Amino acid sequence: MQSLLVPGDVTGVQTEEMRDLDKALADIIAIRSQLAAGTAFAGYGPAAVFATAGVALVTAVLQYFLLDDPTHKPLAFFLGWALAALSSSAMILIEMVARSRRHHSGLADAMIHQAVEQFLPSAVAGGLLAVMLWKFAPETLWLLPGLWQVLVSLGVFASVRSLPRTVALAGAWYFVAGFAVLLLASQSHALSPWTMGLPFVIGQSLTATILYFASGESDAEE
Repeated sequence: MQSLLVPGDVTGVQTEEMRDLDKALADIIAIRSQLAAGTAFAGYGPAAVFATAGVALVTAVLQYFLLDDPTHKPLAFFLGWALAALSSSAMILIEMVARSRRHHSGLADAMIHQAVEQFLPSAVAGGLLAVMLWKFAPETLWLLPGLWQVLVSLGVFASVRSLPRTVALAGAWYFVAGFAVLLLASQSHALSPWTMGLPFVIGQSLTATILYFASGESDAEE
């Protein structure tokens, strides 16, 4: 005798199959995430990171010559550095995607997501902190350069688990530089292109050097 499936039975079978498929996809995503977490990230290229040091230097020089009194023109000062940060992030992200596709193949998306996830809290905190100080306590904006450097150090330390351990040296530099800048600025409450720019020039150059020797590459684009 031929067995017949009533519509309710068919719907039940289809629902169970969808559950099994969803569970299988979730397991695959979890496995990929675990593999990504245990793999050294090769997406950060020395060339792009070193280029961001150049962006910081150019920004500092331009502000030194074009912005006669940054302390009384904080909007122009911080807009300049915000543009520098955005352009630097774009350069790093473009190279990150290209290198990840080349070095991590099928894990590229998971690795990029992990790298962004590690640094994103510090970046968001820096942006929200700037808005809060500008809105509610503009007289304390002199704190922002040093605080940004401390937040960058926390982002670097959060990324150490997927990068060469020596990258922690760059994190330590930003941490010390941030508090040094806060100490210097506390004397006059003045904004300076150099107390903002030089720590990033040195920090990004140090990071690029560490990545260069850790990767063993002579050219980040090869």
